[in-house]
Amino acid sequence: MSISTSRAICLGNLRIGGGAPIMVQSMTNTDTRQPGPTLAQIARLAARGCEAVRLAVPDEDAAAALRQIRDGTRLPLIADIHFDWRLAIAALEAGLEGLRINPGNIGGSGRVDRVVDAAKAHRAVIRIGVNSGSLEKDLLHRHGGPCPQALVESALGHVRLLERRGFQDIKISLKSSSVLDTIAAYRLLRTACDYPLHIGITEAGGLVRGAVKSAVGLGILLAEGIGDTMRVSLTAEPEEEMTVAWEILRALGLRSRGPEIISCPTCGRTEIDLLGMARAVEERLADSTANIKVAVMGCVVNGPGEAREADIGLAGGRDKGIIFRKGEVIRSVRGQEALLAAFMEELQTLLQEENFSA
Repeated sequence: MSISTSRAICLGNLRIGGGAPIMVQSMTNTDTRQPGPTLAQIARLAARGCEAVRLAVPDEDAAAALRQIRDGTRLPLIADIHFDWRLAIAALEAGLEGLRINPGNIGGSGRVDRVVDAAKAHRAVIRIGVNSGSLEKDLLHRHGGPCPQALVESALGHVRLLERRGFQDIKISLKSSSVLDTIAAYRLLRTACDYPLHIGITEAGGLVRGAVKSAVGLGILLAEGIGDTMRVSLTAEPEEEMTVAWEILRALGLRSRGPEIISCPTCGRTEIDLLGMARAVEERLADSTANIKVAVMGCVVNGPGEAREADIGLAGGRDKGIIFRKGEVIRSVRGQEALLAAFMEELQTLLQEENFSA
């Protein structure tokens, strides 16, 4: 496993790059003009492990709501700005720690100067966000489409606009719905600069397809030491992005948060409602930060062994199930409903005894 060699910057109190842990972020899908629902979603994201949140700021009404949102959460906030440089200034004045812009689309040189001066004054970070769906026309014409080389050229062009103004608190993202193009683009960019990189597969799709594409693309990049912040972009509730992101990091041994839940894929030997049981356990632990291993097994061949190795495990068979805790059998229960209820009781006891968050 390679380690990122990017320079370090700070988003509020969060250190990004320079060997810091990969930062997990998301974006609200509420109307930013409505602080109440937006703050409620930010709170749900924080409960799932989100460490920074991006907000769409499409107009002055949205910008006017930013101060109330900033005052209502401790998470670092990033304003997503397009075309109107004044919205970027307003976001910084409201106390947001970061901007996501493309300097080339917010106006002429003087307007870029104003945004950079404000970012310096407020010690804010600017993310250059390049997307395959919105590349400059001249680059599309020259490269014949949104290829990795075009994405990198666009990003470096925007970076130079900031560097000429003495601004280097920069992170960069290159996003495409193509996993292979995204990987190739980030590999090229890493050889061209050492700014921290925000990685993601854009327009990845719904929960299953999006999770698969994100796990493949981000997993390869992170294994190569590419990436300092990440977002799993799903056509789903943003909270679901957190689950996928943390499982990617866990699978790579980079970070872990909350329980590791293992369950068998079911087969003809399964004689209990394993799908229902596993789903119930996952829902019970969705917001937990407990660093425990939980097994929900329905196979008489592999189930007892896997359950025995977990901190707490269930191995179910016909009309009967066994509950293990740290390798020891603690209960034998008949009936599926009774088995699940007993397992939930023992799980709650474990969480309380270990002083874990449930």
